[in-house]
Formats: sequence, C-alpha cells, structure tokens
Amino acid sequence: MSNILLSLDKKTLVVYVRKGLDHFFPDDLDSAVIEKYIDDVIERVACCFSAVHDRYFKKGSQTYFNHLNSDHYAMFLYFLSNTLYRNNEDERLCEKIFYLNKALHSIDVFYKVELPDIFLFCHPLGTVLGRAKYSDYFLVYQNCTIGSNHDVDYPVLGKYLALYRNASILGKCKIGDNCKISANSLVLDSDIESNKIYIGMPTNYIIKESRHHDRIWDPKM
Repeated sequence: MSNILLSLDKKTLVVYVRKGLDHFFPDDLDSAVIEKYIDDVIERVACCFSAVHDRYFKKGSQTYFNHLNSDHYAMFLYFLSNTLYRNNEDERLCEKIFYLNKALHSIDVFYKVELPDIFLFCHPLGTVLGRAKYSDYFLVYQNCTIGSNHDVDYPVLGKYLALYRNASILGKCKIGDNCKISANSLVLDSDIESNKIYIGMPTNYIIKESRHHDRIWDPKM
C-alpha cells in the first residue's frame, strides 16, 4: 500500500460513501461490495495524488486525501466507480456512484471512461469528460468538455495536457505531449503538435510554444 494519509480511516470512508448513496438513491441495491475494493481504490488515489505538487494534497511530507476537499472526493468517486466497473460488479452501483459524483460536484465523468493513472480535477464544476484516449498528467479545470463530434471520432490526448477554464476538445483530434488549451478555447477535429499552447476557436486561433509543464506537476517550474 502506498503511503497516504486519510482524513477518514478506510472503514469509516466506506460507511460515509454508502450513507451518501443511500441518501440520494434510497433503493434496495446493496452497496456493501464497496468495502471489498476500498484498498484498490485507495491505492489508485495514492498513486495519483502523490504526483500532485499542491499544498492541499500534502500534509507535511505525506500525500493526503481529504474527503471534505471536493476535488479530492470527486477524484475518489471516479476511481471507485471505475474500479467496480473494471471488476465486473453490478453496473447499477457504478451508475449510482457516477450519479453521486455528478450531483455533488457537477462533473460528468462516466465510470466506463478510462482516465489515466495520474490526473487532476481542479474545481471542475460543469466539466464533462467523455470517451477519449487519455494520458498521464492530465489537468482539467471548470466547464471543460472532451468528447466526440457526432459520436464518431474521439480525441487522442498526450501527456501533460492542461485544459483551462471553459476549454473543449471535440472530435477527431490528436493532441501532442505538453500542450495547453487556453481558457474559452475550442479544438475541433484538429491535431496539435507537442509543446504548444492553443488559444482561440477553429476559425480564429493562434498557437504558441509551451516550454514547461504546469507547475502542479513540477514545483521547480
């Protein structure tokens, strides 16, 4: 088990999640199976959070998960729903956890979507992360969208991709490593080479050089 400090011990965290599910979705579906996978989920959380260089993800020298930090909890709920799905558990429970995440945090990331091992939600209210090929060190802010164009083609995304406020990538796109999509920008059915900053819309955009990863991944930047 990776070294991570938890705001709630694992058993209490399981109870906390189950109470939330029961409150929002008072049906007869048993969620006790969550306890079976909590170690795997925490392991995934620890791997992801350990790469984030931000004071809210650390307590002293330790990686920290705080259930009352909404970014932390949104990421945790994604990992939980996706872990249950990967292990062929009842998809109704996966759906409920996905829906709980959507209700609490206004983020739409379906349990079948395969986010990378290392990513960061940064106050992602209104963000929709659809089917795409994601890579590690993925950073996304609020009101962002990733998805298909007419449900045909999906983006392929490189490492160290950052989407800033209200940025979108839609359709047949191949985005290279270390790219940044600026606030209020849209990439539509287009490719972007590695180490670029994209600013604008399909009919009016500029591309600049991106020399460094976002500081959240490298505190020396």
